[in-house]
Amino acid sequence: MAKIFIKIASVKKQYTNEQGTRQALKGVSLDIYEGEILGLLGVNGAGKTTLSSIIAGIHPATSGDILYQGASIYNDIVDYRRLVGFCPQKPNLDLTLSLEENLFFAGRYYGIPANEVKERMKTLMEQFKLQEYAQAKASVLSGGYKQRFLIARSLIHQPRLIILDEPTVGLDPQIRRELWQHIVRLKASGASIILTTHYIEEAEELADRVCIIDAGEVKVIDTPDNLKKMHNTDRLENVFLALTKQDAKVGYE
Repeated sequence: MAKIFIKIASVKKQYTNEQGTRQALKGVSLDIYEGEILGLLGVNGAGKTTLSSIIAGIHPATSGDILYQGASIYNDIVDYRRLVGFCPQKPNLDLTLSLEENLFFAGRYYGIPANEVKERMKTLMEQFKLQEYAQAKASVLSGGYKQRFLIARSLIHQPRLIILDEPTVGLDPQIRRELWQHIVRLKASGASIILTTHYIEEAEELADRVCIIDAGEVKVIDTPDNLKKMHNTDRLENVFLALTKQDAKVGYE
């Protein structure tokens, strides 16, 4: 039986502004296993990115807890963050720096010695086929290359948990497939991966288990095959539509 790596326990997130209070997450509980790809599926605004940012330790939960090895991550949030690689939905690169400089500063941020950072930089640039852009400013990269680089940057400190928030949104099919291959290789290396997406076929192709979130609540968590069997369909999209009561075709911004 797979070992639990991270436990999300009754996590709620509430936002308050001039318009009032909004419950982004309404008591989410789930386990993340070692060495699995967990796909987070939901329409825009379902709470996927909010949950991802809380698991990453970027934003605090309003209530509930995230447990690592049985203890709250908030007991030592700085140490916990060293375990996590986070690839955001929107690129947050320093466009005035070269790719190598972006990677170097990311590595030093985690306290990695400079000579070790340089070795990891070389490996990642080769792995993601970015060598020819090493000295180029991040601003010159196409959307696909930016996503490659964002994933590479999230790996500089060799995290055990990798959170990919909509990593292929807006990319053409060929680039998406290339990034899928990188994600599969990350799993093969032993990392646990949270893949946030609203592309149904992406989750069906890559995820060991799928968690469908709707309006801040978990609707179901299971393997794609089990979900299709339970709903007597050969398409995960039909399961998604049934559970979220969406009439429009999903997979678009």
